Amino acid sequence: MSAGPVHVAAVDLGASSGRVMLGEVGPDRLRLTAAARFANGPVVGDDGLRWDVSALHRHALDGLRAAVASVDGALASVGIDSWAVDYGVLRGGRLLAEPFHYRDERRGEVGPRVVHERISQADLYARTGLQHLPFNTVYQLAADERLAEADRVLLVPDLLAFWLTGAEVAERTNASTTGLLDVRTGAWDEELIATLGLPRGLLADLVDPGTTIGTLLPEVEEAVGAPGLPVVAVGSHDTASAVVGVPMMGDGSAYVSLGTWGLVGLELDVPVLTEAARTANFTHEGGVDGTVRFLTNVMGTWLLSETLRTWGREDLGALLAAAADVTGPVPVFDVQDPRFVPPGDMPGRIAAWCAEHDVAAPVDDVALVRSIVESLAAAYADALATAATLAGRTVRQVHVVGGGSQNALLCQALADRSGLPVVAGPVEATALGNVLVQGRAAGAVSGGLAELRALVARTQVLRRHEPRGRAWQDANR
Repeated sequence: MSAGPVHVAAVDLGASSGRVMLGEVGPDRLRLTAAARFANGPVVGDDGLRWDVSALHRHALDGLRAAVASVDGALASVGIDSWAVDYGVLRGGRLLAEPFHYRDERRGEVGPRVVHERISQADLYARTGLQHLPFNTVYQLAADERLAEADRVLLVPDLLAFWLTGAEVAERTNASTTGLLDVRTGAWDEELIATLGLPRGLLADLVDPGTTIGTLLPEVEEAVGAPGLPVVAVGSHDTASAVVGVPMMGDGSAYVSLGTWGLVGLELDVPVLTEAARTANFTHEGGVDGTVRFLTNVMGTWLLSETLRTWGREDLGALLAAAADVTGPVPVFDVQDPRFVPPGDMPGRIAAWCAEHDVAAPVDDVALVRSIVESLAAAYADALATAATLAGRTVRQVHVVGGGSQNALLCQALADRSGLPVVAGPVEATALGNVLVQGRAAGAVSGGLAELRALVARTQVLRRHEPRGRAWQDANR
């Protein structure tokens, strides 16, 4: 181990915002300081929704420059994580176009049909263990006309690492979300790739979290002021990093990584490749240290943020405080209905769902917020129960991490509806998981996931929500 704590930088890109966090990590030290925060979101183009990854790259450079300056250049490494499935298409190292956004409605129309003409959903699940989502990378690639011009495809964090180092790699946890990775071996499924007619050369060689991808290119060194700075692969799928930062201990813990999406699941050693798991739409994604993230995607705080955007309001805290005082039942709707995925008028869509299902719609803005919270909590509770049944696990405690862990009303609603204690925090679980993997690679900390999580539990603020009694639950369902 190193003589003391080290400083590392985590470039952490979410679907609605990004940040560069300066991390200080050592045997009894785990601290984060924001070097930069910036907005992110879909860009509307003539041919659909896209991401402005070029702008994200510029923001990352600005944040890295600030991080380097704040520690007088004493930065050990940088690691990058982001959302999954979306990718850049390159030829000769040049990005052909900004990546499509997974919420673009047109991306899911052609791909699934093309893929399942060649392989059934059941057979694809048996090979990759990936839940069926119409925006999965495999479906996007099948419908992507740009591939005829391309010689490389890189997922978003791998693309940014390429722009920093010039090295083309595919980090394994994010690669596991493509639908092209063998769930048993963790390698690219060459037979599947050939069956789908995809050029094998499009996909870069796989690397594991903790691997040094390369050092900064000369022009990047000059831009950020950090000669020879290594870029280290972390759990580059943000949920993989977030799960590292979940302070869970033992097999009785489950997690909800709660942000734009709610990722609800368990950490396993081996996949659960049953027909029941497939029909329940549970996925198997790679975790740090060869673990399996057995989870399902559930709608997240996107519903709240889009609702406020529709209203032109920014006072979520005040609305949640008022919603906590709502007495009596509110409508619980299906947050997984596809109508809630694209941007748009969420209050109108919720009212339409209620009308179609002969349910009284919420009477005002505050009741609608409470309805959204209770509906999300009910969906998470159902997903947790399903995960436990499918995996043969007994869940005794739920950890909620990410930005949604600050929503005390939602955490309490989950405790009430699941009947399980909920431990909320840390908020910055993704960035913490990112810096922990870097810190271990630098020798500042040691051990496996249990030791890394014990450090999180010792150093971070956590809040506990106990389930309320059956009488209260029955009166509010």
